[in-house]
Amino acid sequence: MKAVILAGGSGTRLRPFTKIINKHLLPVGSYPMIYWPIKKLAQAGIQEILIVTNKEDIDLFNGIFGSGDELGVQLFYTIQKEKGSGIANALYCAKDFVSEKFVVLLGDNLFDDDLEPYIEDFKKANYGAKVLLKEVGNPERYGVAIVDDKNQRIKSIIEKPKNPESNFCVTGIYFYDNSVFDLIESLSPSERGELEITDLNNLYINRNELNYDILSGWWLDAGTHEALYNANKHFFEGE
Repeated sequence: MKAVILAGGSGTRLRPFTKIINKHLLPVGSYPMIYWPIKKLAQAGIQEILIVTNKEDIDLFNGIFGSGDELGVQLFYTIQKEKGSGIANALYCAKDFVSEKFVVLLGDNLFDDDLEPYIEDFKKANYGAKVLLKEVGNPERYGVAIVDDKNQRIKSIIEKPKNPESNFCVTGIYFYDNSVFDLIESLSPSERGELEITDLNNLYINRNELNYDILSGWWLDAGTHEALYNANKHFFEGE
């Protein structure tokens, strides 16, 4: 199985640092932020990883990580030509890289759980997609999953609701089959002009093909100054 890490975007919540450097290359512990999701994939046995990033940043990623030999993986790079056009648009850039089921990580999502059990489950599954959820105290900041525990399914995902019906947020850890690219082609831009990952996942829900699991360990979206501080604290203490 292959993996895709989405590492584009403008990182506006982490300015002024991101005026000069891609947020996924900011230091977390002793390494750039994106090192940690690469490491998690390598530990789970994923060998081939595509990094999708911005045109102005691709040489930086290549300069730091190269072919991935030092991390025990093969790294490939591609450019999201339409910068700021949404996570689903960035994912579409991987169309020529994958031909079967694959894993997608957002490069600013950091976590402790081992990915291997989720990967092995998805390999054997007959559904088209899986998301990993995490119970949080501030679900209004995220896409919130309304869960049907009895039938092990998600009824709907609502993006940043003012009054969340659930405390389960959708993390930036996704598993898709290759029909995902046809579904992305059917999406329309949201009010903010982006192809939304939430809309994509809701299409899988409509097909009754979206499964989920819940992360048990530490997880963080490191996209703000406070979160970046907490991520550094976590990894320095771990080291």
